[in-house]
Parts: sequence; C-alpha cells; structure tokens
Amino acid sequence: MKILTFDIEDWFHILDNPSTSDISDWKKYESRLNIGLERILQLLNENNVKATFFILGWVAEKHPHLIKKISELGYSIGSHSYRHQLVYNQSRKEFCKDLDKSIFILEDITGQKVKSYRAPGFSIKQDTIWFFEELMERGIEIDCSIFPAKRGHGGLPGFPSSKPTLIKFNEYEIFEFPINFKNSVLGKFIFSGGGYFRVMPKAILKVLFNNSDYVMTYFHPRDFDPDQPMIEDLSFFRKFKSYYGLHSTFEKLNFVIKNNQFIDLEKATQIMKNKSNLLEINYQDLLKT
Repeated sequence: MKILTFDIEDWFHILDNPSTSDISDWKKYESRLNIGLERILQLLNENNVKATFFILGWVAEKHPHLIKKISELGYSIGSHSYRHQLVYNQSRKEFCKDLDKSIFILEDITGQKVKSYRAPGFSIKQDTIWFFEELMERGIEIDCSIFPAKRGHGGLPGFPSSKPTLIKFNEYEIFEFPINFKNSVLGKFIFSGGGYFRVMPKAILKVLFNNSDYVMTYFHPRDFDPDQPMIEDLSFFRKFKSYYGLHSTFEKLNFVIKNNQFIDLEKATQIMKNKSNLLEINYQDLLKT
C-alpha cells in the first residue's frame, strides 16, 4: 500500500523559525502557492493517479479558488490545521480552536465533510496523545500525524506500530496511517517525503519504494518550486533541509509515480476496513506507552 499525499502550505510556512512562525508576519510574503500546486495537479492528471491534500486553513482562506479547484478535480481534502503551529506548543484549548477553524473553512469551500487530518511537522508527542480524542469527537476518521521515531519536531517512538492501525476509544474509532521508515545500522530513517526525499538520489529512492509494502508520502508545493526565495535567518542545517534538491524533486516524484502504484487515503481506508488481520489499538493503552 503506497499512499500519495500533499501538504498544501506556502513557501514561507517554515516551522519553528522566529521570522515565519507568527501568522501576522505572513502578509509580507508574496504567495507562490500556485506554482508548485499547478505542477502537482498536472503530474497527477498525466499519470491518472489520486492523492489526498492536507490543506492549511489559512491558505484556504486566502486562496479559496485553488482549494475549490482541487476538490472539483475529485481529490480528497483534509485539514493541516489553520495556523501551522506545532501541536506540542499549543494548549488543548488552542489546538481545538485552531482545528475547528480549519475544518469550518474547508467544509465551507468544498461542501464536503473533512474526514482526515495531519499535524504540522508531525508534532505529536506522548503528552499530546489527547489530540486523538479531539479528532474523533469532530468526526475525523483518518489521521496521518504520527512519526514513529525521534525527530526534531517531536516524534512518537513508542507508538506500537509503523503500519496502518485502527485506534478505538469508547464509541469512536480512527484509522492511523503513520510515516513509514527503514531500519539501518544508524537507526530509523525516513525517505518518503519532504527534505528526506529531496536528499535521496533517484536510484536509492527506486530501491526503497520498490521494496516497501507500505509507504506514506508527504510533499509540499514548495518542493516543486526551485526559484522560491530563501528565508535568510535559517541556520545552515535548516537551509540545507529546506532548499537542497529543489531542482530535481519534480523529476524524482514523476519517476517514483511511474514505477509504483499509488492510492489516496480514501482508497487506503477502504482496503484497511476489509482486512481480516487489521491491528487494533485501544486509545487508553496509548496513554501508557
């Protein structure tokens, strides 16, 4: 099962950086969203492949015509929050307010129920497991927020599975599609999206994708916009992570799509519902990990 997803945010939505973290500062940046988005939509159309789009509420508010276009083309749409803030930097009340606003905006534009969610930066840690409760209470059926390894923006190495699972809580349930990883002598490493994908040579990506039975991808419009400006106050490491490989990302994704069979989250969920050996997790047990 190889799932294709895109996080729809603009080039300046860099997490955990002083000059780009405050929503009041975003108005000073010129949007380049349409550049990468058009390349994405063209690629999907040419290869006749479906994908799920996680939309930032702020972006939908500023560019409703683009979100409506994505929806009208038949792609499923989920929430990527409203303000693009790390979950563990918010109180539970702040998280809920942000989530509710994003859902309202997306449903108002598309006329469709929002059923899926991805946290900015996969920023779920052990002390924010409560976010599952809030998602389920709002009718979210699919989550893609878990990074089952350590990372700069949190990570949940204690999560009991690196494959899709069903989480149950009282009368609620939600499908979790975590980020996939490979084991190496240096530990777990990711390859299926963002900066990880851009760093990897095409030949290695071919092997990794071909030899993985579960892949959860995540790409952004800025990954396909090599002419975007650079945020100058980033550290050397963050600049490398954010801008390296931009000129080759589109060609690599095109190659990967042509050599693998991808589906969207709606199709993936249908497959999981029909599995006789689906792993089920009790939410209360997650609180103890």
